[in-house]
Amino acid sequence: MNHFAAAFAAIGLSAFAATAQDIELPRQLSWTAYGTGSAGYNQSVAIGAALQDAAGVNLRVLPGKNDISRTEPLRQGRVQFSATGVGGSFMAQEGVFDFGAENWGPQPIRVLMANNGGAINLAVGVAGDLGIETYADLKGKRVAYIVGAPALNVNTEAYLAYGGLTWDDVERVEFGGFGASWTGLIEGQVDAAFASTNSGKAYEAEAGPRGLFWPPIDPGNAEGIAAMQSIAPFFQINKAKVGATIDGTDGYQGAGYAYPVLTAMDNTEEGLVYNMTKAMVELFPRYDGKAPGIGGWSVDQQNMQWVVPYHAGAIRYYTEAGLWSDEAQAHNDNLIARQEALVAAWEALEAESPDNWEEAWGEARRKALQDGGFQIVF
Repeated sequence: MNHFAAAFAAIGLSAFAATAQDIELPRQLSWTAYGTGSAGYNQSVAIGAALQDAAGVNLRVLPGKNDISRTEPLRQGRVQFSATGVGGSFMAQEGVFDFGAENWGPQPIRVLMANNGGAINLAVGVAGDLGIETYADLKGKRVAYIVGAPALNVNTEAYLAYGGLTWDDVERVEFGGFGASWTGLIEGQVDAAFASTNSGKAYEAEAGPRGLFWPPIDPGNAEGIAAMQSIAPFFQINKAKVGATIDGTDGYQGAGYAYPVLTAMDNTEEGLVYNMTKAMVELFPRYDGKAPGIGGWSVDQQNMQWVVPYHAGAIRYYTEAGLWSDEAQAHNDNLIARQEALVAAWEALEAESPDNWEEAWGEARRKALQDGGFQIVF
């Protein structure tokens, strides 16, 4: 990240002045995004407008309500890209949760860019009437657990781990959905729940009778951060400026992760990815400010050593721009090796056809990661 930022500063923004004739994209592009009205969808529409205005490219944005519905068209080749989240990128790569079903498995996902805006955090908020100051203080408290939403629960578990806790240290209160969990916090049925800091429900909680507090993440707490990232390695320490109880303050020191993440499959044509990456970078001034949180797509916000590998076409563009390092390449190669080890384990298990697929895959997956010397997550 430091090398990248330094290189970007040396080149200067003027080097990225958009020239539409240099961007070679088909007249019609399609990608999936979060549902209509979401930040991911709104940003995609704004990017599409810039593509149309600058290069005559029509971007068709297909909304998907969950990770599977966003990833299935990408896997089938019905769309070229997906503006997704950690579910459709990292968890798809890992073959876990919904992607651990027999008809899925680990996917060869590749990244072009990601929105690392930093304006918001994704965090566990607690009721303001409890006197809680740290995540360790959640011991014995009631914490929301969303049935059928493993990605949300992993995020909560990561914050508990930062505080030295597990689900066994708290009272797990189950809810049927995200909104219900925050209604439960407001109405006194639960004490803590996970959300983005700018969620409408978080603002409701702030204005409610119990109030709202976001316990901070200390950047100097290396042990706590390591515990957090051992559960959810996609988290990055971040100081938010936007959100309930945060607006108008100096910010909230917590954590967040990339959203949306622009992805392709590994076999997507290299030239297409190269030009899509080029368009995202060089047309940024045209779509910046056109949707809430869209500034995080800025090239100087990119993390070239994240948890999902970059596509060869994107690497080609970043290399030409002087924004790719030997360290980033080594990291990328290791991530691709991780994906290949998971795919090999999946295919070997398919040949065995075990009766209890979920249990067998969990064991085979962890063994493959251990044997390859990769970090075991999930």
